[in-house]
Amino acid sequence: MPSLAQTFARRAIERSTAEREAAYVEEITLLVEATYRLIEKTGTFEPPLRDILKAAGLSTQAFYKHFRTKDELLLVLLDDGRRRLLGYLEHRMSKAATAEERVRAWIEGVLAQAANAKAAKRTKPFMVNQDRLTDQFPAEQQASFDLLIDLLESALGGLTRASVDRRLRRRDAEAIYHATFGGLRAHLIHGTRPGRAEIDHLVTFCLNGAARKR
Repeated sequence: MPSLAQTFARRAIERSTAEREAAYVEEITLLVEATYRLIEKTGTFEPPLRDILKAAGLSTQAFYKHFRTKDELLLVLLDDGRRRLLGYLEHRMSKAATAEERVRAWIEGVLAQAANAKAAKRTKPFMVNQDRLTDQFPAEQQASFDLLIDLLESALGGLTRASVDRRLRRRDAEAIYHATFGGLRAHLIHGTRPGRAEIDHLVTFCLNGAARKR
């Protein structure tokens, strides 16, 4: 049984660790939000570090306390963007009554990032430059990618027979992901918006492929 001194010492350490973690999260959040604002303002994926620090109100020392390179910060932004999109898609899909409607909600929700001017301005730099970060941080990027795939795969489960191999359903989800994000990327690069006919065609194509008899 630990002594009272040990108990109080351990409690002090835990409290100090929790306070330090909260402070670190706050600083990282300031850096992330400052970078978002600069990306929206300038349209560049890589605003100068000095501008990020000025906008965040932090020092160079504070930055390197959390990140070894600016690319690590950009990786956090890309993951944060995907998680925000994930929440948005979950909200849309929660309103759908059928599996088909949930898949449609996922596809429409992704393409909506090009239909909304503010979302397009924030999303475009990441879509154009994500390959470079994938080369540097493959494991982190895969984990972020899997969040969106898992959500889509869960919707596809209602379209196929229970006996369908889960690996095939996963491939369907990945195919729909690449088709949808490929369309999003093209619209963001060219500054265009997906029309209703294009969206309906993609949804029908994906649903037909996922529901096919095996």
